Amino acid sequence: MILFIIKRLLLAIPTLFFIVLIVFSLVHLTPGDPFQGEKAMSPEVLKALRHQYHLDLPFWQQFFYYINNLMHGDFGQSYKFIGQSINELIFPDNMGGFWVTLNLSLYSMLIIIPVGIVLGVYAGLYKNSFLDKLVVTFNVIFSAVPTMVTGPLLVLLFAVTFHIFPASGYGDGGLYNLFLPVMVLALAYIPTICVVTRGSIIEVLNSNYIRTARAKGLSDRVIIFKHAIRPTLIPVISVLGPMFVSVLVGAIVTEQVFALPGLGILTTNAATNRDYNLIMAITIFGSFLTIIFNLLVDIMYFVLDPRIKK
Repeated sequence: MILFIIKRLLLAIPTLFFIVLIVFSLVHLTPGDPFQGEKAMSPEVLKALRHQYHLDLPFWQQFFYYINNLMHGDFGQSYKFIGQSINELIFPDNMGGFWVTLNLSLYSMLIIIPVGIVLGVYAGLYKNSFLDKLVVTFNVIFSAVPTMVTGPLLVLLFAVTFHIFPASGYGDGGLYNLFLPVMVLALAYIPTICVVTRGSIIEVLNSNYIRTARAKGLSDRVIIFKHAIRPTLIPVISVLGPMFVSVLVGAIVTEQVFALPGLGILTTNAATNRDYNLIMAITIFGSFLTIIFNLLVDIMYFVLDPRIKK
């Protein structure tokens, strides 16, 4: 397993390099200038700023500077907040940026994973029953309804009508303040886990070794918990890695609806203000997380299914 992890890490280096190259190229092909805003600048100031950020150099030299900074863990300087490091914007000392999004994502996954698996397992065990049809209907509805709709509806119901939870704001970062955005994300991602789990356990229960276990007279409880659950979870694990990254860097609408100072707000502000360095940093950071979590998923494959070792 150690050799496998080393190989995957070595493969991740060129993968991440080409991702950086593509993102860097696309950003620099974008029309417009990051310093061209509502407030006009004199040619001298504009020239000094372009020199400060190496924008007056050829493309390959700019890319060299950027790669060199990335290798030292530096995402560079913000174009909008002159002189401020992007590392400080994404990973501030106080609660904000990535830490807010990470807290929101952890709470969400703690609900998404168990609820999605339990609903999927029950729907698969009682296929075509009323419970199965109810779960499938739930999945279809919340898979089709975007978070920009469920968010305001939950605010209207729980904050405006019943005054149970706050409508917006981060507060102390506890579950009470984050309950509504967590529920929005949970309703958006539980259907995926549920559908994958349902299909997986139905396939496992129809496999030959399960028929053999039943022929031996084993009880349904033993068959399900000892022989069926582990192989059922393998497809689910493959979804969890990309899903967690998606919740981390993709909850832009949810953070906008509930005014949370996380990566979603940073991404929106960066796109609006043409802060290209910040856009690149968030994109590359998300790609790095995707590679890491896919590696963790592969490692969990080894734990759940010994056949993969061969």
